[in-house]
Amino acid sequence: MPVYQRRTRVAAPLERVWEFHSDISGLEALTPAWMNLEIVAVRGPDGDSNPDELVAGTEIEMSMRPFGVGPRQRWVSRILGREKDESTAWFRDDMAGGPFERWVHTHRFVADGDETIIDDRVAYELPFGPLGELAGVFGDIGFEPMFRERHRRTKEALE
Repeated sequence: MPVYQRRTRVAAPLERVWEFHSDISGLEALTPAWMNLEIVAVRGPDGDSNPDELVAGTEIEMSMRPFGVGPRQRWVSRILGREKDESTAWFRDDMAGGPFERWVHTHRFVADGDETIIDDRVAYELPFGPLGELAGVFGDIGFEPMFRERHRRTKEALE
């Protein structure tokens, strides 16, 4: 399965970076405008709408239309796990419905003094079996602009 990874240092403490990534407003702030993101619904693990924090079991239903081209792509992201201690934090989400055959995104944060290292790792599979496997080698080309922009926006919001 192909893996994409991007790491960035942010001049902000772990606690601040973690809080920024803990609710839906962080996702909205990080998503590049050219993705045309719309949040359709957010449901907590207990079924409540619009929970205050994105904890394990939360589902985020959204749609995107990159560059305004083609039909909107429906995507359901599910928070699988979430942990934090004094020096590290992480959460993992997968795609419960959407354009990828498989998508598991691990967001890891490591304190380094008053700064934080952000490490995004995405393991994914494209649809269409062997054809998708062939196209998977080009995933970095597609992911790089989006994650570069997400990390730039994180730095802009927190530094």
